[in-house]
Amino acid sequence: MAHRLQIRLLTWDVKDTLLWLRQPVGEEYATKARAHGLEVEAATLGRAFRQAYRTQSHSFPNYGLSQGLTSRRWWLDVVSQTFHLAGVPDAQAVAPIAEQLYEDFCKPCTWQVLEGAEATLRGCRKRGLRLAVVSNFDQRLEGILRGLGLREHFDFVLTSEAAGWPKPDPRIFQEALRLARVDPAVAAHIGDSYHCDYKGSQAVGMHSFLVVGPEPLDPAVKGSIPQECLLPSLSHLLPALDRLQGSPLEL
Repeated sequence: MAHRLQIRLLTWDVKDTLLWLRQPVGEEYATKARAHGLEVEAATLGRAFRQAYRTQSHSFPNYGLSQGLTSRRWWLDVVSQTFHLAGVPDAQAVAPIAEQLYEDFCKPCTWQVLEGAEATLRGCRKRGLRLAVVSNFDQRLEGILRGLGLREHFDFVLTSEAAGWPKPDPRIFQEALRLARVDPAVAAHIGDSYHCDYKGSQAVGMHSFLVVGPEPLDPAVKGSIPQECLLPSLSHLLPALDRLQGSPLEL
């Protein structure tokens, strides 16, 4: 006997899915440095940040929580390493810049809600769907979402810092399912990372949608994802859900 699939829970990535930075990281860092009397090119800082972030994430995954770090210390070290790689070795001069950047990235004015995000979240709520956040983020996320008026849409916000595991670790998705008290078969995850979001949630039996950014998808990645699971924008989500829920579920 065939039954229609009924999705009950949608979990959401945040950065580059619902929000993005108003300015590129390099520009933010350069602006704060200038305010403290340091002139460093934004492009140089952008490249240095990407390198520092990769190195720090590899050496101290998930904010180094299991190695005795706090997320705040982790980020301050990333900023320090960024400026060092950009040719500013004076850690004492960089310290107040790092503190300022950490605080500024807590502020809603640093972030921008993606076009269509609020309308899509409201539309999901009107359908009776439960919404939750599953994000590789730190403790600042609750305040950012609240300040942007988005927190009210979510039953809970589960960050990798709070869970203890970053995506694509299956345990963070399993924890979200436990908190929501739903089976993975009636849950779907929306995010912009093929590895962390799409494959990570699929690995625990959830449905997945990949938000496609401005950069072209790797052909191998694109070829591995059904067309109906690719979202050119968030406004495509509700029609995609209709198609998914129109498919029969064999019992």
